[in-house]
Amino acid sequence: MATDKDYAEMKEDILKRVRKENVKFIEMQFSDILGTVKSVSIPTTRVESVIDDGVYLDGSSILGYATIEESDMRANPILDSFQIYPWVDSGVKTARFMCTISDHSGNRFKGDPRWALEKMVDRVKEMGYEFNVGPEFEFFMFPMQNGVPVLVPADAGGYFDLMPQDKGEVARKEMVLAFDTLGYDMEASHHEVAPGQVEIDLRYQSALTMADRMLTLKYGVKCIAQKYGLYASFMPKPLYGENGSGMHVHMSLSNKDRNAFYDPEGKWGLSELAMNFMGGLLAHAKENCAILASYVNSYKRLVPGYEAPCYISWANMNRSALLRVPAGRGMRTRVEQRNPDPAGNPYLQFAVMLAAGLDGIKNRLSPGEPIEKDIYHMSPEDRRRHRIEDLPMNLGDALDVLAESKVMKEALGEHIFNHYLHIKGLEWDEYRKHVTDWEIQRYLRVL
Repeated sequence: MATDKDYAEMKEDILKRVRKENVKFIEMQFSDILGTVKSVSIPTTRVESVIDDGVYLDGSSILGYATIEESDMRANPILDSFQIYPWVDSGVKTARFMCTISDHSGNRFKGDPRWALEKMVDRVKEMGYEFNVGPEFEFFMFPMQNGVPVLVPADAGGYFDLMPQDKGEVARKEMVLAFDTLGYDMEASHHEVAPGQVEIDLRYQSALTMADRMLTLKYGVKCIAQKYGLYASFMPKPLYGENGSGMHVHMSLSNKDRNAFYDPEGKWGLSELAMNFMGGLLAHAKENCAILASYVNSYKRLVPGYEAPCYISWANMNRSALLRVPAGRGMRTRVEQRNPDPAGNPYLQFAVMLAAGLDGIKNRLSPGEPIEKDIYHMSPEDRRRHRIEDLPMNLGDALDVLAESKVMKEALGEHIFNHYLHIKGLEWDEYRKHVTDWEIQRYLRVL
């Protein structure tokens, strides 16, 4: 907890940086319930008052926040989140604060997605651990015509291809350099399997820090792509017949210099705590799927044959499993969950995965034996014999399971839980009533 002296010193440091680097605007950044990056821009002539008092919001205009009757809110800057964007022209240099949201009474707003993750992180800290995450972040880049993205991949490359220095390759490298400048500790970047698809990997960090970075990363990726006449899309499955974009999340619990998932004497080098954590992730995989894969389109990715999981199991090497324990032990020991995608809200995604894992620890849930066979090619009988269940096949099914989950409701809080189900229920109802081009082409002339 920052003291008054700490606060005064941080405030003065920020004011000095603003003056020294000639920052013109500051973005007060937060997210709506679905993870869309929201921001209020202020000129730096107001920075001191905004640091002290925050900035006013109309919560009724932000998806999943509040009704008109209770709409007065404030975005309050998190001082140690202050960063200057490296991708903005020097003439309009811009910085950002990540923000927490308070209601009209000055209390923490329970519909703020960041609050849901803060609450879960506090819970694991009470157990003596820190929750670390490292996402593999995939997205597509498409050319633009007249300011509109065209559904043609920006390149014809494949997995790990070394591409010529076209606009997409240059944009990707500039993205990595920009985020390194911000101190995001980029691990790697490369071309992914599908044409026009890119992956950027971030070194693990505490979950709250990483979720904050993910919002800024999404914004920065789009800004830099646009600079090169490209549109960066986090849509999970934009191209038929090609791999979709996932966001595999590597997770671990640690305290001080010890990884709590590692046990040199344990089977597979895993501690009992790690096994229970995986047991919880598997037990609640159906319940949190609507948060991890949060759009109708997400379930076009979660089908057999495209390196995306659709069956609930774990493995060490098998990439058709939902959970994987990658090679590397000691401090590198971690569990990778493979059904999240980059379109979702990282605060809620990290919160529900942590909630599932902690419930597994609490109730000593076992993940069972690893399944190292290719599950895609198993018969239904084989899967039943191995007790392998399916993930929900569409958003509607996923929402039905989420609605009955006490663990997920507790993790998200009643406000977010109910608003999320309502908003996503409307999306599902609209989709299932829509008549697609595929149906017209398939049925109109034969029925």
